[in-house]
Amino acid sequence: MFQYKHLPDLLDIAAAKNEPPFILILDGIEDPHNFGAILRTAEAAGVHGVVIRKARQVPVTETVIKVSTGAAEMVPVARVPNIAEAIRWLQNQSLTIIGVEIDGNRLYNQADYSGGVGFVVGSEGNGLSRLVKERCDEVVRLPMRGKISSLNASVATGIVLFEAVRQRTSSTSSR
Repeated sequence: MFQYKHLPDLLDIAAAKNEPPFILILDGIEDPHNFGAILRTAEAAGVHGVVIRKARQVPVTETVIKVSTGAAEMVPVARVPNIAEAIRWLQNQSLTIIGVEIDGNRLYNQADYSGGVGFVVGSEGNGLSRLVKERCDEVVRLPMRGKISSLNASVATGIVLFEAVRQRTSSTSSR
């Protein structure tokens, strides 16, 4: 059986590495293949942990573990009863919470991710839930130039996580 972490554990992991927290929050991902791909990307990007909700979200299953090519065993996952309350708690710990949504206020690469940050990615069909979106400090968008108006959740996650990696790498190298 998969061993979930507690939300504070994710910040402890960042502190042990002497890094600003880098958290990924999933608001209702239902497809185990998407979840596995997201965990693989999160591990590659150095995310300190992933937060999922206990209900209306695929848990870490054998399919998720297989699709993640083992990343599910390396990336700490915390399961919480309420994503909006988890966001509030993380904000109280000085994290900036960034939602990723098609109608975001500005482009994803115009926001600052160099400090403690949590990214929120919504479900495949519905995006971010209303309350979760309202709790975010900012909502960013990806530039969509084609006729398709949105990307797969795992692809969108990869784009924003690696923008954060780029910024965090350049902010540490310029110190």
